[in-house]
Amino acid sequence: MEDLAGPEASSRIAVAVVTMGNRPAEVDELLESVAKQDLAPARIVIVGNGCPLPDYAARLALPGEVTQLELDENLGCPGGRNVALRELRAFGDIDYVVELDDDGLLVEVDVLRRVRDLFEAEPRLGIIGFRIADEHGVTQRRHVPRVGNADPMRGGYVTGFLGGGHALRTAMLDEIGDWPAAFFFAHEETDLAWRAADAGWRIRYAPELLLRHPRTSPARHAIYHRVTARNRVWLVRRRLPLPLIPVHLGIWTLLTLVRTRSGPGLQAWFGGFVEGLREPAGERRPMRWRTVWQLSRLGRPPVI
Repeated sequence: MEDLAGPEASSRIAVAVVTMGNRPAEVDELLESVAKQDLAPARIVIVGNGCPLPDYAARLALPGEVTQLELDENLGCPGGRNVALRELRAFGDIDYVVELDDDGLLVEVDVLRRVRDLFEAEPRLGIIGFRIADEHGVTQRRHVPRVGNADPMRGGYVTGFLGGGHALRTAMLDEIGDWPAAFFFAHEETDLAWRAADAGWRIRYAPELLLRHPRTSPARHAIYHRVTARNRVWLVRRRLPLPLIPVHLGIWTLLTLVRTRSGPGLQAWFGGFVEGLREPAGERRPMRWRTVWQLSRLGRPPVI
């Protein structure tokens, strides 16, 4: 196994996992798949999002330095990831961070090495998105970061990425900032991706980097409809030029009316929409029109 922890290493990679403590067997399996990688991570950070953690370092043969953080409250996906990133930033010796869902699994043993090689080959590559497939090898349409009936095996530059499995360059995060913690759940990846694109960083979808993940629906979360609507309003208030805000919200309101079959779901969605208009959205830093054009050229203008 190649080990980046030695003094000759030119770059170092870390793995971050956030869990609520309700998937102990899955976390064990995920960490074991990390331990099997032919490129050992220099550090592994595991965040208990409002829950205690078992001593993973004692139970499993994990490579690198293992840090466990137990939070008093659940800060949501982006908040928990920010805690891991702050810890890694304090160490000051990590170049790339791979963030994985706690019920995911790295099927191949060369994922971390491929991540490192992709980043080192392209200095302005800021984000690498993994392909997510279920236990039958099927990638859901919503997990392909392109508009339309896109081929999940076609890689290349894209406008967004999946939170379940991805890698971030720490130099990019130092420039654009971390996850929008107030979002808690939903659309935080788009906020980060738009900031990265506006700062001139590229996002690559790499389907050869596979994360196996159980087939799920985002609507399984009780807060899904409300938070999805609230965060979409916050997203556009924060990141879009003023003329595009009503266009984006108008398109997504129509899509929601067509797609949502649940009366209570629609009621929650519109409640979240109003909340997004009334509540502070955070810092407004709209993208440049040049970025709008670049995202459109990549196949997804920021109104879709």
